[in-house]
Amino acid sequence: LTQSEMQFTDNFSQISFNTKSDEDWVGFGDQTRERLYHRGHSANLWVSNVKSYVPVPFFMSTDGYGILINSTHHVVCDMCHSEEDTFFWQDKRGDIDFYVFAGDNFKNIINQYCDLTGKPKLPPVWSFGTWFICRMQANDFELMDNAVKFRERGIPCDVIGLEPTWMEKWYDYSTEKKWNDKDFNLPYWAPNGPHNFFNALYRMGYKFELWLCMDYDLSYEAERRIKGKVDAIKAVDEGGAFHEGAEMDLHFSAPTYMDKITKPEEPWFEHLKKFVDQGISFFKQDGSLQVNDHPDRLYGNGMNDAEMHNLYPLLYSQQMILGFEEYTGKRAVAFTDAGWTGFQAWCGTWTGDTGGGLGTLGGMLNTSLVGHSWSTNDMEATQKEGIHFGYLQPWSQINSWTYWRMPWVQGAEMETMHTYYARLRSRLIPYIYSWAFQATQSAIPLMLPLTLEFEKDPACREILHEYLLGRDLLVTIFKEETYLPTGRWKNFWTGEIYEGNQSYTISWPQNRGGGLFVREGAIIPMGPVMQYRGEKPLDDIELYLFPGEMKTTFEFYEDDGVTLKHQDGEHLITPITLEKSRTAVQIQIGTPKGRFDNGIKTRCWKLTLALDSKPLTVTVDNDIVLGWHWDQDRTEVEITEICDNSTIEIQ
Repeated sequence: LTQSEMQFTDNFSQISFNTKSDEDWVGFGDQTRERLYHRGHSANLWVSNVKSYVPVPFFMSTDGYGILINSTHHVVCDMCHSEEDTFFWQDKRGDIDFYVFAGDNFKNIINQYCDLTGKPKLPPVWSFGTWFICRMQANDFELMDNAVKFRERGIPCDVIGLEPTWMEKWYDYSTEKKWNDKDFNLPYWAPNGPHNFFNALYRMGYKFELWLCMDYDLSYEAERRIKGKVDAIKAVDEGGAFHEGAEMDLHFSAPTYMDKITKPEEPWFEHLKKFVDQGISFFKQDGSLQVNDHPDRLYGNGMNDAEMHNLYPLLYSQQMILGFEEYTGKRAVAFTDAGWTGFQAWCGTWTGDTGGGLGTLGGMLNTSLVGHSWSTNDMEATQKEGIHFGYLQPWSQINSWTYWRMPWVQGAEMETMHTYYARLRSRLIPYIYSWAFQATQSAIPLMLPLTLEFEKDPACREILHEYLLGRDLLVTIFKEETYLPTGRWKNFWTGEIYEGNQSYTISWPQNRGGGLFVREGAIIPMGPVMQYRGEKPLDDIELYLFPGEMKTTFEFYEDDGVTLKHQDGEHLITPITLEKSRTAVQIQIGTPKGRFDNGIKTRCWKLTLALDSKPLTVTVDNDIVLGWHWDQDRTEVEITEICDNSTIEIQ
């Protein structure tokens, strides 16, 4: 990394670096959905509606370094766009301030970056279930009808939510917002009690979400948290002393604020407590106004919009998380579409008003490349391909908005697909949750671009229709053209095995919407189908295994899924190893380690192993097992009734 030039002007500062001819860069967050590598392009880093929801001034080089530009101002990075052998950035702050990280690979650099800016926090386990957001036109009856139909039709759903019409005032930015009593009637004698619609939702196992809009000045609370108690308001301007002999009119002696929404002494979260008391589980932080420019605004801490605009979404998520956790003692969910440096430590995101098609994946993968894990989009619930994609993401939501996206109005074939994929997702949550925990430790995202996992493979660099969900599942969307990286891959739908480092044209069954492949060496724990998290104990787990030439390990993670006790070490990790030799396959299910009472006295494991040929013998702790089944069509062996920690050998 060789610096070549530095300059300062009245409008910006600029620093330039020489590049190698084969050098390229990834990063910058969601500021483009058309590419992952940026040589020959510019990155315009300014939070904007639709075109640039989560720009991040952090990027990594194929030459073994990463750079974080330490600024909240408008930054433009020219990555050999203007000059083929030079990259530079312009910072409208007027200063030059940046960090450099050195590492052997992208994963190492991301980990260092998140050590500085914050690693993801583990959200509640129910957040990994399916979410359904009702139409804007919904009332309490339609809300309850949707909730009941999910349960009646056996379509797993953990979260149900409302769009802005839940509020009495349309798009109420104030701290005085109230329920729309016309459409969502709450008995005055039971505002928090059992005799209302949202308590009925809780009894059916749902979590409940409400939509929010925002134009509050968050700088007061940010300063209080940073500096402690700060005197943000002064009764009289220090520079405005009265002249001797002047007549004093106390009506005009105190400051007047043009901002009529913000209560400087009151954190934004304060007015949300009354809804949390009613049982609201989290709030959707819509892009409304937080993505808009405020060119004439002066914030309470003295910052103008040029300084605060990019920072504002980060403060919004941070204060939402801290406010909720401090008030309830439970894990919080911050769900937003906007962010800046460090957003990965505080929030989950959806891709805003961009739909649920192929184009959204580029934005999601670019946020993964800056350490972000909890991402999703608005599922294209009326298309097979959109259903496949929508259920196989870190988070999964169907947002009806102003349409009819309920699974049961899509026709019999599409409803059947929704049911299958929602149940598959429910079964995969033990796998997803375990990798989510790993993301909080290593900052390696839950949704991995192939180029992050297979960095040295040039064929993976610009793949924008495939990704890994966790380490062991490869998802392909919208296209039949499929590249499979090194190793062997098993088609989850058909059982067929493919050799890696090759491209294929792969179709999928009529009742599926895309490709799903299991990686060689995979260890995938799958639980029972639950209509909602906690409906059943996790005492029966199926391990789907695909032995490879390399020994692989998996840490099956459990905690209470709701409280903050996991931060104090109250969790269990069950180590699982998979090893293949010339003559046998061995699986070791270890003894759980940790200090969490999961309430399970005996856990039963079922094993499904992808093998090349039918086994001769199966032993569990050296005892021969007779009760196993061989599936010739899928070349898989199924072994049942393995209890607790065991060693299984297949010859």
